[in-house]
Amino acid sequence: MRESRSRFSPEGLREMRTPLIVIAFSMGTLFLLGGCRGQSPASSAQNPNGGDAVSPKRVQTARVVARPLEDMITVVGTLAAYDQAMLKVKVPGRLQTITVDFGSVVRQGQLIAQIEPRDYELRVEQAEAALAQARARLGLPPEGTEDRLDPEQTSPVRQARAVLEEARAHYERSVRLLEEGIIPRSRFDTDEAAYKVALSRYQDALEEVRNRQALLTQRRSELMLARQQLADTAIHAPFDGIVQERHTSVGEFLAVGSPVVTIVRMDPLRLRAEVPEREVHRVRPGQRVRVMVEGDPTIYTGRIVRLSPTITLQNRMLVVEAEVRNNGRLRPGAFARVEIIAGEGRPALVVPPPAIVSFAGLEKVFVVQGGKAVEKRVTTGRRTGEWVEILSGLERGEEVILDPGNLQPGQLVRPTRK
Repeated sequence: MRESRSRFSPEGLREMRTPLIVIAFSMGTLFLLGGCRGQSPASSAQNPNGGDAVSPKRVQTARVVARPLEDMITVVGTLAAYDQAMLKVKVPGRLQTITVDFGSVVRQGQLIAQIEPRDYELRVEQAEAALAQARARLGLPPEGTEDRLDPEQTSPVRQARAVLEEARAHYERSVRLLEEGIIPRSRFDTDEAAYKVALSRYQDALEEVRNRQALLTQRRSELMLARQQLADTAIHAPFDGIVQERHTSVGEFLAVGSPVVTIVRMDPLRLRAEVPEREVHRVRPGQRVRVMVEGDPTIYTGRIVRLSPTITLQNRMLVVEAEVRNNGRLRPGAFARVEIIAGEGRPALVVPPPAIVSFAGLEKVFVVQGGKAVEKRVTTGRRTGEWVEILSGLERGEEVILDPGNLQPGQLVRPTRK
């Protein structure tokens, strides 16, 4: 009856206890193994050496190198037009035409505006007639440009000279006859007076011809002046440039000196900058300059051409002026950052720009040491598109990481040289 005994008897309970213990032990083992396998990746990837990842991160690196850099003086300046001219009228009149407007590009000698010329054309005709009359009075042809002549060859002088020679002959004969006692004294006096009158008339004839010559010269000048005034009715551009401002309109009557347009020369431009007194001894004419303006990536070049003879007392600055070539994008009046090349060949440590990380006003780089990324704070100087000068924080030959991104200090890295 062993098979029929109750499972709740002491013997039945002992028989059931053994399988339950085995099952419980197996479940506990599975739980422990599952817990180990379910551990988080972060905790399982922890490296006792302090790195963030077991596998190194691939990074590009570059060496800190020394290269000769230009000795520069960095200042600020302002661009100005090389030439600026406000064109004004030289003769009064009504404005007939104006061919340009604000922003128009003009060339040297181009017609800008025209004053009504009819009045001045009439003045030229009047002056030509007066000149022809003056030439005719001297016995010259009305047309011609040669105004010089011998006064002795003019008809008034020739006539007066003939009368003078006749009177001189009578006078000389009277002198001999008087000495011989052939003629009375009264006859001699008459011939002497006639000779003196003839001599005076001859001198008057010479003076009259000289006056006519002077008048001819005056008429010639009046004609040239009238022609010049006629030419001045047309206003031309004095140099290549751009119209900065237009001051008048067609139909307006303009007095002498009335402005018409303002033209500025755009190439080259004048660059005026102020150099501190402590740097004055390093600046001289002929030095190269680099010019950068806000919003324009182009670096413009020029040379210093003029230095102020004195230092400004108010701010202890020396004003220097350079000429800068303009590609059409520079504007007079623009603010510029200027680098004056004062010398060549000073060695300095440099790194590529992607190696610099800026955060909260601080600059740092990551270098590779022992296979790990190490953070270093640096002080930078001059910059170009190819390099950044390192004033402090790095040594020559150190390996810096380019574009570190979210790289953490102490993280394992595998460098690849750029």
